[in-house]
Amino acid sequence: MRAVTYDSYTSDNSRLTVGDVPDPKIGPGQVLIEVRAAGVNPVDWKVMAGGLDAMMDAVFPVIPGWDVAGVVRAVGPDTPEYAPGDEVMSYARKDVVGAGTFAQYVTVSADHVAPKPAALDWNQAGGLPLAGLTAQRALDRLDLAKDDVLLVHAAAGGVGSLAVQIGRDRGARVIGTASERNHDYLRELGAEPVAYGDGLVERVRDLVSGGVTAVADFVGGQLDTTLAVLAPGGRHVSAADNTVEEHGGHWIWVRPDGAKLAELARLADRGALTVEVAGTFPLEETGAAFDASRSGHTRGKLIIIP
Repeated sequence: MRAVTYDSYTSDNSRLTVGDVPDPKIGPGQVLIEVRAAGVNPVDWKVMAGGLDAMMDAVFPVIPGWDVAGVVRAVGPDTPEYAPGDEVMSYARKDVVGAGTFAQYVTVSADHVAPKPAALDWNQAGGLPLAGLTAQRALDRLDLAKDDVLLVHAAAGGVGSLAVQIGRDRGARVIGTASERNHDYLRELGAEPVAYGDGLVERVRDLVSGGVTAVADFVGGQLDTTLAVLAPGGRHVSAADNTVEEHGGHWIWVRPDGAKLAELARLADRGALTVEVAGTFPLEETGAAFDASRSGHTRGKLIIIP
């Protein structure tokens, strides 16, 4: 099969190549997915730079990518959950960095797979798993409820935009930080936008004089602001800053979970959740997709199409 690979850690795109690699093997409890779309996430190029080497072993050459939407082509022994032809999606992170999703095929544990929502096209479904599960886990850790006022840092990004929608579906009032060019977009999602930068604390306080009851940070570097706008007894989480744990917050790390991903699929199918796609790239342009992700200014998801 054709796949993107890199043969050593690198902080740029110089080691990325596209070529033929062996087809993946299919073990017990696994499904073989023909990839239709694979979402790009910042963790992909951070892993490529060795950013998770202290946590995870790597087997080179590495195929990057942890998001996938596609069609089941085969199943391993004792895998009754799925059958060839099923349309599925998955957060396909494995215990070892190696056989990722920027390829024609990938094998995934059936426990990490969910049916593709009919309401989303392939590109949208390919961009949902990691970002959607991160947003969902953040709001679960906050125990978000309908009487909460939630502040989302980086609300127009891939994760933040999904957190806005999930938060609104749970009945919370949602305030989201974003550049002014994305304020109309946040309003469409149901959030009250505020511009980030100098004066952010005052702008949030103007909207909620007593402070917000919950904060979800998906960009990092926001702890001072979070603590300044949080109401007494409020809760906060971050997917990007582990120092929040020193200040009563939770640092979250998303897990592959097919059952939780299926919950997101059901939200999408009843019209409560959608995925903005910022752009699509063939395998040969993975480096360009990584560059766009590194810029930090992309609204929505970037997608690799094998």
